[in-house]
Amino acid sequence: MNMIFILIGISILLALIFLAAFFWAFKTGQHEDTYTPSVRILFEEELSTAEEKKSDQDQF
Repeated sequence: MNMIFILIGISILLALIFLAAFFWAFKTGQHEDTYTPSVRILFEEELSTAEEKKSDQDQF
């Protein structure tokens, strides 16, 4: 029975830690930019091909 009380206490402590981390992330502005992640995938290929061309030029 004591083990159940320990596990309940640990789970509540863990939930409070996750809640504090969520509020910290929200306070620092991590959830403000919702547009950029949706279009980042569209430009990722262009960036990677530009990096490949640059690395190809560096080899010669």
